[in-house]
Amino acid sequence: MVVLPLPIIIHPVTLFFIIFFAFSALAKAERYSVLSYGAKPDGKTDSTKAFAAAWSRACASTKPAMIYVPQGRFYLGQVRFQGPCMNHAILLRIDGTLVAPSDYKVIGNAKNWLLFEHVNGVTVSGGTLDGQGAGLWSCKNSGKGCPSGATSLEFSNSNNIAISGLASLNSQLFHIVINGCQNVKMQGVKVSAAGNSPNTDGLHVQSSTGVTILNSRIGTGDDCVSIGPGTSNLWIENVACGPGHGISIGSLGKESPEAGVQNVTVKTTTFTGTQNGLRIKSWGRPSNGFARHILFQHAVMNNVQNPIVIDQNYCPGEKNCPG
Repeated sequence: MVVLPLPIIIHPVTLFFIIFFAFSALAKAERYSVLSYGAKPDGKTDSTKAFAAAWSRACASTKPAMIYVPQGRFYLGQVRFQGPCMNHAILLRIDGTLVAPSDYKVIGNAKNWLLFEHVNGVTVSGGTLDGQGAGLWSCKNSGKGCPSGATSLEFSNSNNIAISGLASLNSQLFHIVINGCQNVKMQGVKVSAAGNSPNTDGLHVQSSTGVTILNSRIGTGDDCVSIGPGTSNLWIENVACGPGHGISIGSLGKESPEAGVQNVTVKTTTFTGTQNGLRIKSWGRPSNGFARHILFQHAVMNNVQNPIVIDQNYCPGEKNCPG
């Protein structure tokens, strides 16, 4: 039996003060425009150092800080937004588009394009991430030796994170990864990649607790949302998926000692033209991993090949299967 928490009711006056103080904090925030550090919105000039410099200033500020990215296209190599920082209120406000190198070899072995690590209280709001992953997809589909690819955006070992109104296009690998984090809220996220793009999971959550995904639209060549070992207290609501492989827990049990997945709610979802709808997949080998207290509710399936799949003998490629 799944026991759901009672809804939290906030009095309108209380909500007014929460909003008022949030806007007051933003009004007092130190503002760091990436243009001030040499970034160019022409889609060609390498603005990696400018973004890193703006982050360094914001991270070192003792006051709430806003990094501002105006309209235009900003070409970026790999950027590591490292913490811990002096303050726990940094807003990355994006009005433009961040553009990855079109040559996949530049960041193809970097694992991440944009990485936030050991940060607390960071919000990413608005904007578009253009991963330009089509070249790598073609390489992989040709069977040639290719880099594994870079995840477009990852938060690792971080707390109190918000991602709002962000669009992610054509990532080389996963679009957004939440790894080893606590208290993360994603809402109004749009993810888009071709239906035949390999390993382009939309949102991936692992080793994290207290993650909420709301009001988002995801279409990729792999899972719309993938849920890995060590995930607990995950809430997914009002998500549209398609194309893609559905919303998947796992694969689990790949390792003998493995953290489990528990307290996952997926409700009010729509799947259109997907390979799967709701899926739990585990390898056929001994493991102490588990999936428990899972609730799938109010799902609408349109032209879905496998609406509900529970696979306890998962083995992609069907070669050397352990079960």
